[in-house]
Amino acid sequence: MEIKNKKSIKAFNTPGLKGKITIPGDKSISHRALILGSMCVGKTIIKGLLESEDIFSTINALIKFGVDIERKENGDFVVHGVGVGGHLQPDEPVYLGNSGTSARLLIGLVSSCDITVDFLGDESLSSRPMNRIIDPIIRIGAEVIKGDKNKLPFTVKGSSSPLPIKYEMKIPSAQIKSAIMISALNIRGETTIIEPVLTRDHTENLLNIFGANISITKNKLGHKSISIRGHKELKPTNIVVPGDPSSAAFIIVAALIVPGSSVVIKNVMINKTRSIFIDFLIEMGADIIFLSEYQNSGEKVVDLKVNYSQLYGIDIPSTAAPAMIDEYLIISIAAAYAKGKTLLKGLGELRVKESDRFSAIKNILQLAGVRFESFDDDIVIYGNSGSVKGGCLIDTNLDHRVAMASIVMGLGAEEPIEIDDGSSINTSFSEFFGIMKTLGGNIKNNEK
Repeated sequence: MEIKNKKSIKAFNTPGLKGKITIPGDKSISHRALILGSMCVGKTIIKGLLESEDIFSTINALIKFGVDIERKENGDFVVHGVGVGGHLQPDEPVYLGNSGTSARLLIGLVSSCDITVDFLGDESLSSRPMNRIIDPIIRIGAEVIKGDKNKLPFTVKGSSSPLPIKYEMKIPSAQIKSAIMISALNIRGETTIIEPVLTRDHTENLLNIFGANISITKNKLGHKSISIRGHKELKPTNIVVPGDPSSAAFIIVAALIVPGSSVVIKNVMINKTRSIFIDFLIEMGADIIFLSEYQNSGEKVVDLKVNYSQLYGIDIPSTAAPAMIDEYLIISIAAAYAKGKTLLKGLGELRVKESDRFSAIKNILQLAGVRFESFDDDIVIYGNSGSVKGGCLIDTNLDHRVAMASIVMGLGAEEPIEIDDGSSINTSFSEFFGIMKTLGGNIKNNEK
């Protein structure tokens, strides 16, 4: 059930979620596999690529850069790479919809190529900060020659003679780190990135698979140091994209808060920079069983069994924020159903996501009748011990995670919870409603 037009969606109290489902491919790895495959000479085959609006933004952009990408009948995607530095000048502006990952990674790609690109986005993407990627690419030698460099739309002129840099991350961001690494592949000499706070490491893992000249050490302060020597030809390969843990989080929490639920979730990637939220849910009392473990494209993957559980409030420190920034919305829903107080610290970065998710958490909780307090970048949630009133309409502000978190809350609430529009969910998890209905979720929609 893919929502293609603007539709009001309503979630009703559900007697229990039951069944076995498979989580679609990881969004972060899908973006990166496409871009790195485009930098090879030869054919890269990607199995399990996430087919979402954000991923098609990256695909359409790469096609405009001269890359041939085809989808086979079996669902595999074949990327016919143009080599490092082989991307062409597009004939028209590159529109990236709502995809911040597409924007930042592709800006990195362009920065060390001798081409000029007009980057555009939708209203939401055009409101998000881009200055944090502009600083390093200017040091590399690229320019913003038209537009406000802080926000899209703007025009990036890549450097014809890009320079290697040493860059210390000021703000933990896997997107900025990855953009610099992608740029470094087309720069002579050694580019080094210092990462005081660890962020998701999928780009590093994939660069090893594609045969890049990358080394990872620790500096004198114990911080991660990533060095890349550019102009090494990448080798085309076969990639199997593991399941997206950020998507799995919504199914996991739904099973935990809806009484009588027992769900098996297959193909969940377990990466220490992405799946820490599962550790915190287990600390809250979640009955989550690891059924099996295997490997896909350098990542550990597991099948999980999740049973309804009485959850308990805990403290989640600010140090967890870089690894679970996409999960705070759904963790706040788990906290609303928990017994006792949950403290979420260091949520400032939520204000500059697809919407102001810091405000979104407070709005959902208030409308659903859950008591909370907020202080600076922290939120304290006073759980309702398994019972949430609901009976409200949530404005999603075109944010897919706000939409999914609200629907999950409604499945366990006493009264229905409605969202104004479910179409944004297609940006990351178009199978969400279909999976929920397969498991028995009581969800209805009305086209507006």
